[in-house]
Amino acid sequence: MTDLLLELFSEEIPARMQPRASDDLRRLVTDGLVARGLTYAHAAAFATPRRLTLAVEGLAEASLPVREERKGPRADAPAAAIEGFLRSTGLTRDQLEERDAGKARVLFAVTTKPGRPAAEIVAETVEAVVRDFPWPKSMRWGAGVLRWVRPLHSILCILTTEAGAETVPFEIDGIASGDTTRGHRFHAPEPFAVRSFDDYRARLARAFVILDPAERAAKIAHDATQAAFARGLTLVDDPALLAENAGLTEWPVTLLGDIDPRFLDLPPEVLQTSMRSNQKFFSLKDPAGRITAYALVANRETADVGATIRAGNARVLTARLADAEFFWQNDLRTPLDAMAAKLATVTFHNKLGTQGERIARIAALARELAPAVGADPDLAERAAKLAKADLASQMVYEFPELQGTVGRAYALRAGEDPAVAVAVEEHYAPLGPSDAVPIAPVSVAVALADKLDTMAGFWANELVPTGSKDPFALRRSGLGVIRLVLATIVRIHLGPLLTVLIFNHAMRALYELGSVSEPELAFLEEWGRSIVETGSSDLHGLAEQLHRESVHRQPPIDVSESDVVQSLIGTVVVYSTDIGEFFHERLKVHLRGEGIRHDVIDACLPLPGNDDLVLLVAHVRALQDFLATEDGANLLAGYKRATNILTQEEKKDGVEYSLDPDPNFAETPEERALFTALDAAEVALGPALAAEDFAAAMTALARLRAPIDAFFDTTVVNADSPAVRRNRLCLLNRIRSVMNRVAVFSAVEGG
Repeated sequence: MTDLLLELFSEEIPARMQPRASDDLRRLVTDGLVARGLTYAHAAAFATPRRLTLAVEGLAEASLPVREERKGPRADAPAAAIEGFLRSTGLTRDQLEERDAGKARVLFAVTTKPGRPAAEIVAETVEAVVRDFPWPKSMRWGAGVLRWVRPLHSILCILTTEAGAETVPFEIDGIASGDTTRGHRFHAPEPFAVRSFDDYRARLARAFVILDPAERAAKIAHDATQAAFARGLTLVDDPALLAENAGLTEWPVTLLGDIDPRFLDLPPEVLQTSMRSNQKFFSLKDPAGRITAYALVANRETADVGATIRAGNARVLTARLADAEFFWQNDLRTPLDAMAAKLATVTFHNKLGTQGERIARIAALARELAPAVGADPDLAERAAKLAKADLASQMVYEFPELQGTVGRAYALRAGEDPAVAVAVEEHYAPLGPSDAVPIAPVSVAVALADKLDTMAGFWANELVPTGSKDPFALRRSGLGVIRLVLATIVRIHLGPLLTVLIFNHAMRALYELGSVSEPELAFLEEWGRSIVETGSSDLHGLAEQLHRESVHRQPPIDVSESDVVQSLIGTVVVYSTDIGEFFHERLKVHLRGEGIRHDVIDACLPLPGNDDLVLLVAHVRALQDFLATEDGANLLAGYKRATNILTQEEKKDGVEYSLDPDPNFAETPEERALFTALDAAEVALGPALAAEDFAAAMTALARLRAPIDAFFDTTVVNADSPAVRRNRLCLLNRIRSVMNRVAVFSAVEGG
């Protein structure tokens, strides 16, 4: 077997591109080799700032011969047809095979292509990969046409066997392959030859190059941690920055520096962000939790042990922190309310108005949601009004990643209630499936209001996620709402709430277009409030009710005959249904990660209250636990048996057996026992479901298992007597109806 070593040596590759580039190199080369008939055992790719490397082990020495068979015309076909077939195959008539194919003899061309040596296939594959490499951005240089992320200097490509190493010969735009590479740009710039991957890796290490980015990252973390510990400091964990520094250096050397004391009054988040974004420095904390020093990663060792590097970086850092200090002090001179007022002229979206209008909606909704989450309505409204204020600050303009974080600091400096300040920072969360969920009531109220208003606005304007496209991150917002509600056990009915939010967005759009008058707008806003107050999503029913009340208005307002309003109602009903289904799909995805079966969720969704996510999830968990028991599994089987028989007989007879069965027609003890058990189950289910005690409801169902099993074991449903048969089919329907009060068991797989 043979081992392949490939290195593409260039000018510095951006750190952010290195992980994907190494993965692409491994995938494209190995896929190309396999497609050309060359198998391998294992492949690994590595990246440093100046090289992409691929090591392939267990490569076949040559591809296997390929036998190709091609069917031609009949043996007695006209000469012209046979001649055409011979020309297309390059064979002579005597090289063709004749075979029986039904009623005639048919000609076949059988050829065998010999295997090709590994070197030939590798050269062909590497050239194809290099010429079409999928860099996000690439460039040309000199007079050549080759594109690469940065100028490509050399290509090392060797095959190693027990007999030794040989160069795979090829040339790409004047760059000939070879067996040499170079070490560190400053410490070991002279070329040297290598014989294998192990030799290559060892000689690079002696030439001040650590090939594996994971090893470079580990070295940086170890050196920075130890150096900080020696000074009584702690390294602030930052995995992304660690990976970036590993991608900026081939021979990382960690140096420590102190922050000028004049900047220590800046919030730690400002210090950390400025050093991280501008200088790629790690932050170091003292025992009191203050950021007082930093660790920088150089790419070389120096005679003065880094003194010159430290001094130069300190000068640049001082300038950067001076800018941050200026932004901080300047922002503190602007009251938060004045900052928020600037957003009145900033467009959020051309169909959703300005940031100022959006903030007003969020504030009103946060106040409305506050009692449900246990928050003070005044604090929730105040926090919502200030939540986006820092978007108008100079600090966030310079460092967008500080939005919310610096807003909290500004709110605390301004003397706002601590709960308000915390909500300013936390209302963006959770931003992803692994992000922490805020639990402070005011934060939850504002976070929910922000996400729900955003989703309703985009839905009302038909800007919904499609397929893999989600430009406004609405799936993330939906998951955020779900995680907030479940983590904090917020009991709200999303159906009516989302309906009125969508309705208000759509109604405002009509008002802006002049399709609805101001009196009609006021009337419709009252209508919207009724949706939430009644907890109903029946827009048509509410419209009729409010229409009856409108005759007492002075002057009377009647929008019931308006085509515009009727169209609005229909549109809102469609969008409200769609967004409800969207939430249920996101809930399935979320719960699937926790081991909840999708069919169990489907069994609970059709029941009332499915827009109360806390209630729905409690119901789902209880059902899954029940189905995992022996009683649950057997009862499901009994339900499926009853349903299947009932469905078949209803289809055959063309009627529904939905009447109440009469116990007086029961003939067997088991049949009478089933009537009694169903009566007892219904009596127990009512209070259990009303109390949302799903465990008790499942216990009540479990008592049906034995009577149902006994009924099917002893009783023939399709009795000779038509009256008895009809009564027993109605009894099966009653089994289904009683069990469907707890869950639609037909949606559950198995049984």
